[in-house]
Amino acid sequence: MIQILTVTEEGKDSRLDAFLSSRLEGLSRSYIQKVLKSGGVAVNGKPAKSSFRVSSGDRIEIDVPEPEEPEILAEAMDLDIIYEDRDIILINKPKGMVVHPAAGHYSGTLVNGLMAHCRGDLSGINGVLRPGIVHRIDMDTTGVLIVCKNDAAHQSIAQQLKEHSITRKYYAIVHGVIKEEEGTVNAPIGRHPTDRKKMSILAHNGRDAVTHYRVLQRFEKYTYVECRLETGRTHQIRVHMASIHHPLLGDRVYGPAKCPIPGLQGQTLHAGVLGIIHPRTGEYMEFSAPLPEYFAELLKKLK
Repeated sequence: MIQILTVTEEGKDSRLDAFLSSRLEGLSRSYIQKVLKSGGVAVNGKPAKSSFRVSSGDRIEIDVPEPEEPEILAEAMDLDIIYEDRDIILINKPKGMVVHPAAGHYSGTLVNGLMAHCRGDLSGINGVLRPGIVHRIDMDTTGVLIVCKNDAAHQSIAQQLKEHSITRKYYAIVHGVIKEEEGTVNAPIGRHPTDRKKMSILAHNGRDAVTHYRVLQRFEKYTYVECRLETGRTHQIRVHMASIHHPLLGDRVYGPAKCPIPGLQGQTLHAGVLGIIHPRTGEYMEFSAPLPEYFAELLKKLK
């Protein structure tokens, strides 16, 4: 599959492999270097090496081989099911569980468990790697996740997500003491220009992102907050709270590299409430998941 990119002023003087890894989502820099080594990249019609420095206006053609999709196997798991009917199933996802298979995680994911539980009754819109998955939460984020059992339900929930009509409330502990009682972060989010594993606030090529936050409790060095999502961008709450100098406790990507709480794995973020219009009945339904034990215990200690 040939992809064509044009270098802008913003990208000029970058190494070719670095430029491509920042622009081609889902492809690692090492994989791109393999494609370059095999002669699969041309700049202005001529084969180019990884170290080539691009200029504004350069036309880059990259021949990306079609990926072979691995077989995803059903695995019996003890899923924490909040609600289930013939159209949807809502899961309380535990910390450390990956939602769907991807490079390095082809087993032990929520999808593997759902395939065993639902016995094939999952929507196919997102392909074999993400059956039923209409939205996701990060590996170390806990809480409510909706999965669709058929394409009609998937289309309905996807449309509600697109229209920002779904209720989504998250609970987080952030660094620092927030002075105001509530606030809103309205800042576009896009892929980080140099680190493809991160997201960042970008005025030019970011997508609209809005997070409303409300203080629930203040501690000596931290604040317990409720965050209501108006949009649902990747890492939205983590990026937005870090942008106002209140990164999530335990978030080593957007916050301090060294976590001040020994043994804490990943960000303290819990998807507590999810409200939808049921795709078949048209009824508004709201689901909730209690704070996980580690989160509740941490709040007690901070008091």
